[in-house]
Amino acid sequence: MTPRCPSTLTERPLAARCEGFTLIEALVALVIVSLGMMAVNMQLNQYAVTAIYIEEKTLASWIATNVLTELSVQPDWPELGDVEDDLEFANREWHYRIEVSETQVPNLRRADVRVSAAETPDQVLHTVSGLIEPPAPRGFVPTRWFTGGGDAG
Repeated sequence: MTPRCPSTLTERPLAARCEGFTLIEALVALVIVSLGMMAVNMQLNQYAVTAIYIEEKTLASWIATNVLTELSVQPDWPELGDVEDDLEFANREWHYRIEVSETQVPNLRRADVRVSAAETPDQVLHTVSGLIEPPAPRGFVPTRWFTGGGDAG
């Protein structure tokens, strides 16, 4: 059984041992807890930075895909060369660059779309490439592939 710690120094016998922590033990425990909290704080900060980067990459991917889709459905075949433009998307300003080039196939053109934040147009966040066919002739009616009787849907 551990003896109770006397309230005054005169009551304490030399051999008696007190219960509780010493100041050194408390300081060591505080240092260990503070180091652990610093590690947790650094990980949370890294998580926030990564989440912002993934959000920017996702939005840039959507913009690049939208631009490429617009190129493929427009009534005119895109001209060879480079085009740059800015746009607003998700309450942010973005910059994109389209590079249209020839391919070895005469009826295909390659389009590379690079998207970056408007503040840093040289830092490309996402690139999407695609092949674009010439547009259908005016008055072209697409072939109906479904010819059977019954329900089409």
